[in-house]
Amino acid sequence: MELKITLPESEMPRQWYNALPDLPTPLAPPLDPQTKQPVDPAQLELIFPKAVIEQELSSQRWLPIPEPVLDIYRLYRPTPLVRAKRLEKALGVKCKIFYKNESVSPAGSHKPNTAIPQAYYNKMEGVRRISTETGAGQWGTALSFACSQLGLDCTVYMVKVSYTQKPYRRILINAYGGEIFPSPSENTKTGRAMLEQDPDCTGSLGLAISEAVEDAVTHDDTRYALGSVLNHVLHHQTIIGLEVEKQLAMIGAKPDYLVGCVGGGSNFAGLVLPFLPRKLAGEKIRFIAVEPKACPTLTRGQYRYDYGDVAQLTPLLKMHTLGHAFMPAPIHAGGLRYHGGAPIVCNLANEGIVESTAYFQTECFEAAKLFLRTEGFLPAPETSHAIKAAIETARQAGPDENVVFLYSGHGLLDLASYDAFLQGKLTDYAYPESHIAEALKSCPDID
Repeated sequence: MELKITLPESEMPRQWYNALPDLPTPLAPPLDPQTKQPVDPAQLELIFPKAVIEQELSSQRWLPIPEPVLDIYRLYRPTPLVRAKRLEKALGVKCKIFYKNESVSPAGSHKPNTAIPQAYYNKMEGVRRISTETGAGQWGTALSFACSQLGLDCTVYMVKVSYTQKPYRRILINAYGGEIFPSPSENTKTGRAMLEQDPDCTGSLGLAISEAVEDAVTHDDTRYALGSVLNHVLHHQTIIGLEVEKQLAMIGAKPDYLVGCVGGGSNFAGLVLPFLPRKLAGEKIRFIAVEPKACPTLTRGQYRYDYGDVAQLTPLLKMHTLGHAFMPAPIHAGGLRYHGGAPIVCNLANEGIVESTAYFQTECFEAAKLFLRTEGFLPAPETSHAIKAAIETARQAGPDENVVFLYSGHGLLDLASYDAFLQGKLTDYAYPESHIAEALKSCPDID
């Protein structure tokens, strides 16, 4: 068997998969934050282009990928599916381990898969600037790259703790032409209010979202782009799993376990959703979502309606949540520090179709170290969670089974995190149940 399964460029998928028509239980509608009634799509036009809104609500199973988007995708897609034979040998397992390597994109992660189409749709509707948030910086980097390709300005609000921990992502965003501010910032009413309340606030994705949305709604030439959670983002990411399906077919294999890390849920969904019809038809495939114990949304959160941001500017979504007021600990996997999750992923988790597990950051960094010393590549701290779960899954898998995990991004711009780990300076966090219960009090009561 070849080590790398490479799909010919001519075989790159030309449609995204929309899981909404196939969900066993229909997705609960987003609600207006003021009236608590289903959102009127016209209301979303303040922050999103019409084409994105149409995809968000679409009932079509297949969505065509525009040719200009495919042209930019071809800079790095299709991405390789790699057999991790050296990792298998180190673990002494009899199963096969594969990883889908999304780190080969210009931004170093899976995020351009949705950044490119979102920038394209904004460009087609005459938008001049896009505002967004970013945790670890992968999404901000991806959107800055996409905007540079399509001639748009980009403003990024980066969670302050990651802005400090990961200066090289800030530099890369600037190099692509984007502007970036640590969140909470002085740029917005939301940011100023938080700084007045807590001058030392380290920020959260929910807070950075509030700032980016406020920026968009207060400027006529600006729209907002989200890098995870929403349906259209997950649709765009399904190009990952669609490629994996073709690549496994090339070697006559099928997946028994599909593993991915979850913050908002886009990379995990991108891998697993194309396999949902097969699982629902009876094929034995396990979908395993892994998150940090410091931000245990799926494993310890409640499934209910909540705001997607701290300032309560976004529509209410039914999802697993720790409460929009939840301020996660400053772990180095900044992209996984989100209080909620993608409604599609949470819907499937609530149905028992998606399994979830959680780990401490130090054990994930240990898994990353093993991957680095066997496979040779340095993973992002977020990706290390998927590696840890894949290792534990492989140890329990049968000799003829296949474990496939998503290598969502490289860690070459996260060396400060690895330096802290190697010096023994990382701290493991697990929130007491009482703290989560307190944060959940901020959730609205929706029947």
